[in-house]
Amino acid sequence: MNEARILGPEGQSVARIDKWLWAARIFKTRSIAADAIKNGRVTILPPEGGSVARNQGMGVKPSRMVKVGEVVSVRKPPVTYSFKILKAIEQRVGAKLLPEIYENVTTADQYELLEMNRISGFVNRQRGTGRPTKKDRRALDEFIGPSLEGFDEFDFDFDENDI
Repeated sequence: MNEARILGPEGQSVARIDKWLWAARIFKTRSIAADAIKNGRVTILPPEGGSVARNQGMGVKPSRMVKVGEVVSVRKPPVTYSFKILKAIEQRVGAKLLPEIYENVTTADQYELLEMNRISGFVNRQRGTGRPTKKDRRALDEFIGPSLEGFDEFDFDFDENDI
């Protein structure tokens, strides 16, 4: 794999956060990654042993450089995914190489939240609740249709005096 490395001040390889999120296949495009960062859905925790106050409560910019060991949290409602950076890359790699790029450190309660959201969704709704299906609509039309046949036009012969 031929990769150009950008080295930070301490000699570690670094990458822009928007490029890393795209290269690690967390977002489909770089512009979607940059929008998520600008809207505050991405936070960065320093590596173990680093300063905790760094970037706490501050907005992250798409041009922020990340390095190996940092933990990136991405909020994709209803779940907040967390990834530990193992390799700082800016070129997109194949899906088979992703275990070398990051380690998924998302907590189990986030996945439980995702599963609960799937269960409570419209996929498993009870039959008869919500909008009628196409089959139900046709059955209703068939039930109502023949009984009202012939009542399309109302021809009543009456005068105002009859009322």
